[in-house]
Amino acid sequence: MSPTYRTCVRIDPTHPSLPGHFPGQPLVPGVVLLQAVADALRAWRGLRLARIAEAKFMAPLLPGEEAELLLSESGARVRFELRRGELLLARGAIEGEAA
Repeated sequence: MSPTYRTCVRIDPTHPSLPGHFPGQPLVPGVVLLQAVADALRAWRGLRLARIAEAKFMAPLLPGEEAELLLSESGARVRFELRRGELLLARGAIEGEAA
């Protein structure tokens, strides 16, 4: 099994969380980005997200924009980074458990 996993993330502009976050200038909520991290963990390792050890959001992802999500092994945790080109949008560490 590969020590890293990459996937693209794109949140459709019609996603139901967007009208309230924020009206007139929607940004993809952090919880929606964390759901993408959880989905990637399940796709990569068949694990469900058990714990978010740390998460930092540095720049927004706008609806319809594409970003790359990278997961990598880090001991008992999995590190994640979300980037749009060279710009780091979010990073952190998660723990998974059997689904």
